[in-house]
Amino acid sequence: MVAVNYTLTVDGQVADKNPEGKPLEFVCGAGMLLPKFEGALIGKEPGDKVAFTLEPKDGYGEVVAEAVVELPKTIFMIDGKIAEEILFVGNIVPMSDAEGHRMNGIIREVKDETVTMDFNHPMAGKTLNFEVEVVSVRDVTPEDLQGSCGCGCGESGCGEHECGEGCDCGGCH
Repeated sequence: MVAVNYTLTVDGQVADKNPEGKPLEFVCGAGMLLPKFEGALIGKEPGDKVAFTLEPKDGYGEVVAEAVVELPKTIFMIDGKIAEEILFVGNIVPMSDAEGHRMNGIIREVKDETVTMDFNHPMAGKTLNFEVEVVSVRDVTPEDLQGSCGCGCGESGCGEHECGEGCDCGGCH
């Protein structure tokens, strides 16, 4: 079990960091984080600091044009009315595909009859610059393996909840 303080910088701006006094904890090797992120921490001890850059292929991949789709506004109906209050550029809307897979889409454009949604990861195509300080390293306990996403919010299974809704963890990682 590794705990780290980190700052992620993208395009010269801080894109994410752990809250002060709440390091990100994760089981190294469990696939909770990007493999190259974990790889940069192998062999590090508490107090060690490391800075590294992940290119898109080692982060969240390149932007996939096919993941940007135009959908009919009618799919955003709730109780027989189009939910106009959620249809604005930049809004992240949780959705499901035909097989029931959950995913988040970012609204890119709203037209009279359609909505353009982008299902690429928000960090797709981005170069990720990390500064990381190792806070602690310890053996994993059975409790650590019970499925918590490690972001500190107490929810199980990263991606199974929306951080920011009753969650002060600063986002899942």
